[in-house]
Amino acid sequence: MAFTGTIRPLAPSDRAAWDGLWAGYLTFYESSVAPEAAEATWARLHDPAAPMFALVAEDEAGVFGLVQCVLHASTWSTAPYCYLGDLYVDPSRRGTGAGRALIEAVYAEADRLGAARVYWMTHETNATARLLYDRVATRSGFIQYRR
Repeated sequence: MAFTGTIRPLAPSDRAAWDGLWAGYLTFYESSVAPEAAEATWARLHDPAAPMFALVAEDEAGVFGLVQCVLHASTWSTAPYCYLGDLYVDPSRRGTGAGRALIEAVYAEADRLGAARVYWMTHETNATARLLYDRVATRSGFIQYRR
């Protein structure tokens, strides 16, 4: 489906929408973050010195999708990499093409910023999102480990 809304940078006036989408994202992944971490994230997303950016999907009904990214140096490239850390579209608005439009907007912003790579992870059980991801990116085959 062709997306008919708008993709634009997150604005300070989007705080209420961001809170709702961020909460929905965390609920989807059965996770939580401390309130001070959410506040710090919100602040960094609006700090021009922070290597982060966020975009939202909106239409006449308001903001309903969010993507948040981090730029970072790489040992494999002189150009930065762009990590797409969080992508979420309100469940009632899925299937509108917003997820694909958000990813394509990240690609465009990463190109504008000179990033050599855009990458992300998803949970192996996130089958619906993986159908989209398999169409817009190449699966690397790497497995994540954590401490």
